[in-house]
Amino acid sequence: MAEYGEEEGFMFHVDDGLFADTFSDDSVYKFIGQELKISQVFSANLGVAAPVWDAALHLCRYFEENSLNLKGKRIIELGAGTGIVGILAARLGADVTLTDLPLAVPQLQSNVSANMPSSGWPSVAPSVLPLSWGQDQHIFPMDWDLILGADIVYLAETYPLLLDTLVHLCKDRAVVYLSSKMREEHGTPGFYEDTLPQRFHVKLEHRDPTQNINIYSATLRGKQ
Repeated sequence: MAEYGEEEGFMFHVDDGLFADTFSDDSVYKFIGQELKISQVFSANLGVAAPVWDAALHLCRYFEENSLNLKGKRIIELGAGTGIVGILAARLGADVTLTDLPLAVPQLQSNVSANMPSSGWPSVAPSVLPLSWGQDQHIFPMDWDLILGADIVYLAETYPLLLDTLVHLCKDRAVVYLSSKMREEHGTPGFYEDTLPQRFHVKLEHRDPTQNINIYSATLRGKQ
């Protein structure tokens, strides 16, 4: 999540002054018996990486309601923002790598540190690394079990870059879970209907019509 944000149904550029002052907000969320304290640092630099978006909470709730076993899974989260999804997975025993643009890395690292269980991480501590789609995904391995993303499909010019990144990360048969606010004005439905199916088998796993949020799974197609 890099350049744009959403509030009350509209999009804004991070340089428009809405985040002229930096302030933070700490919130507590509970999923699958885990209590997560997430700090959100609102500033012009972070833009949309700052908040916990509803799509992220939906993905956490989806894991809870479907009793997905994440223990021992190798997971990478793209556009992690506050890191709530990946941190939950790590608290449940997954080996997690959280990624976002470089400016978001300090917030991610802070939230990882704040959520280390008193008895230590059940698997390993989450890694936090910068990742710019379409540029440096090739320095990342391809042996993931799951690839996660929450509200990362909102800027049309990034869709080919995201697709290239997903293709690389999924070469060892990873399963992708993406949770998205379905913004017609930003072409989000088109990403799932046209762009992603070019290289992936795509399945709608969950839909919340009230909040207009969908969760999709995807697996890489065979060589083309």
